[in-house]
Amino acid sequence: MKRLALLAAAAASLAFGANGARAETWAIEHVTLIDGLGHAPQSDMTVTVEGDKITAVGPSVLMKAPKGHVIDGRGKYLMPGLMDVHIHLHGGVDNATDTNETRTQALASYLYSGVTTIYDAGNQPENILPLRAAERAGKIASPRIFCTGNLITYPGSHGTGMAVNVQDFEKDKDKLDKQIAEQQPDMIKLTLEEEGWGARPMIPLMPDQLLRDVIRYYNLHGIRTTIHVSSELRAEEAIFAGTDSLAHPVIQGPVSDSFVKLMAAKKTPFMSTLTIGENYSRLVEHPEFLDQPLYAASFSPADRQTLKTKVRAEYQTRLWTSWMKLMTPVAMENIRKVWAAGGVVAAGTDQSSGPALQRELELLAQAGIKPFDILTIATHNGAVLLGKADTLGSVEPGKFADLLLLNADPTADIENVKKIAWVMKAGEIVDESKLPMAGGQQKRRFTPQ
Repeated sequence: MKRLALLAAAAASLAFGANGARAETWAIEHVTLIDGLGHAPQSDMTVTVEGDKITAVGPSVLMKAPKGHVIDGRGKYLMPGLMDVHIHLHGGVDNATDTNETRTQALASYLYSGVTTIYDAGNQPENILPLRAAERAGKIASPRIFCTGNLITYPGSHGTGMAVNVQDFEKDKDKLDKQIAEQQPDMIKLTLEEEGWGARPMIPLMPDQLLRDVIRYYNLHGIRTTIHVSSELRAEEAIFAGTDSLAHPVIQGPVSDSFVKLMAAKKTPFMSTLTIGENYSRLVEHPEFLDQPLYAASFSPADRQTLKTKVRAEYQTRLWTSWMKLMTPVAMENIRKVWAAGGVVAAGTDQSSGPALQRELELLAQAGIKPFDILTIATHNGAVLLGKADTLGSVEPGKFADLLLLNADPTADIENVKKIAWVMKAGEIVDESKLPMAGGQQKRRFTPQ
C-alpha cells in the first residue's frame, strides 16, 4: 500500500512538474486579457512565460513570440489563477475517510477547478504541514499552499480543540515562539468569538489587550494575522486591535453605515466564506449539484452517494441548516455594501474542495457584485490579503505564471469561469489526466504542441 501511495505521488508530480523540471517558454497570442487588477479586458494581447514567471505582456501586434510553445488565444480569455484564501483541507466526507491520500485528492481538485493558490486557515499541523512542504518541493499536484497550522485562541474559546491556547501573553510567549519555530505559519489565525456562528451558550472571549499583544508579536516576526469574527462588534475590535484581515464577513446581522465606512477607510481585507453556510441548505434542497462535472470529478461516487443520503439526512434535522439559510443572505448583502463602498473582499470558501470556490463566485454574483469585479476578488485581492501581491494574483511581468485560460467570457457570466481551456501553475500547464482525482481519471483538456 505504501509503495502504491508513492507511485501515485510520483504520477501526480508529473501532472504538474517538480522543482528542477525543464524550464519551458510559452506565448499565448491574440487572447483577451483580464489582468486581475481591475483594468478593462484587453483584446488581442500576447503574454509570454519563461520558466515559472510571466516575462512580457503587450498587444500582439507589437510582440514577437520567443522560441517555444505558441498558443492561439483567439476567442479565449486569459486571467490569473483563482485563489481560495480560506479553506480547511480535509479529505473525503468524514473523519474516517480523511487520510493523506484523500487530502491529496482534494488538493488536485483545486487545480482541476482553476484554483492555483489556497490558504488553509486552521488545521492539525501533521495534516497540512507535510503537504505544504511537498507542494513547495514540487512533489505533489497542488495549488500553492499557504497555511496557519494551529490557531491561536483563548482557553475555552472558539476553535480551542485545534489551537495553541494563550491566556497570559508574557507567560505564554514561549508557546507562540514554539508555534512559529515548528510550524512556520504563513499567516496566523486567531479567534474572537463568543458564540461561534450561531446561538449557543456563551464561551470565553480573548481579552482585547491580549489580542493586541499577540497580533503585534506575530507582526514583529513578519507574519500576518487574520481573525475569526462573525459580528460587527467583534470585527471592529479586531480591526482596532491591528489585525491584517478578517476571516469572515459579518453574518450575525446587517452592518451599520459606520461599519461600512470603517471597512472602506481601513481597507482591511476580509474573506467572503458564503459557501460554508449555504452548503447546508443547498445539499438538502438541491443535492443534484453534486452531479455537476466539477463535483463529479472531485468526489468519489461513494462519497457523492454518502453526501446525498446520510449527510443530507443529518442536515435536514439540524437547526444550523435553517439558521444558515436565513443568515447567508444577510452576509451577502453585507459583503455587497462593503464592496460598493470601496472595501476589500477576497474569495474564500471555508471548505475543502476546488468546486466550492466556483460556487463562492456564483454567490457573490447573486449578492449583486458584477462578474468583472468578482474576478478581482478571486485573484488580486486574495494576493493582497495574503501579503503576496508582489508575486501573485495578476498577469504582469515578473509575477509567477499562475494562469487560467477560459473558453468563454467570465465578465459576461461568472459561470464561464468553469469553462476551462487549461490551468497553468508556475509556468507548467496541468495535465488533468495525471491528477489523482477522487472521481477517477479525467481527460486532459489541452495537449501542448
